[in-house]
Amino acid sequence: MISSKIHVHNTERILAACDEEILGLTFRGDGMKITVSEGFYKGELISEETFIERTKSVTIMNLVGNKIVDLAISEGLVSSDNVIIIGDVKHAQMVIL
Repeated sequence: MISSKIHVHNTERILAACDEEILGLTFRGDGMKITVSEGFYKGELISEETFIERTKSVTIMNLVGNKIVDLAISEGLVSSDNVIIIGDVKHAQMVIL
């Protein structure tokens, strides 16, 4: 499952999503660090289909986790060239213009 939360800030709708099993963990590597904080990423547990549907109504996406980033790549939402790996976890951010 995917943990998903939508944050609204002015006119922006930000979709924060991560692989459920990494929620609350911190990853480090190559001088970078990311904490998959419950405050930002913990929300509804959703299916892949629901995630794809939600991407259609947001302006920014912040994704952490190998499964969720691979799904975003396979759906054409993210280019693999724009993915970073911190420790052993993939991370991608997108702005929809």
